[in-house]
Amino acid sequence: MSSGRRDGLPVMTASAQPLDLSFTAPIEKDGSFPTFVTVPGSAEALGTRKAVKVAGVVDGHEFAATLMPSGSGPHWLPLRAAICTAIGKGSAGDEVTVQLRHRLS
Repeated sequence: MSSGRRDGLPVMTASAQPLDLSFTAPIEKDGSFPTFVTVPGSAEALGTRKAVKVAGVVDGHEFAATLMPSGSGPHWLPLRAAICTAIGKGSAGDEVTVQLRHRLS
């Protein structure tokens, strides 16, 4: 599966791998990404500390994004403004529930 749509939603292709990683985490903000969440245990679950494209659901809304390596531990999941608007959250500390369902790269 790959994300080829302009709206950021995933377009599933045969190369996608199922992924089952769910967690609840607070939204964070800093200079690297305007809005993101830390994905606990991601390096172990994905078998890499490199960038990985994924698709899933955050608070009931589908998304596709690239998990970015933090450099020393888990990945960061950037949250686009459109997703924050759709879920009505975007402030640091707001809790979101994330389900990563497909690994796209």
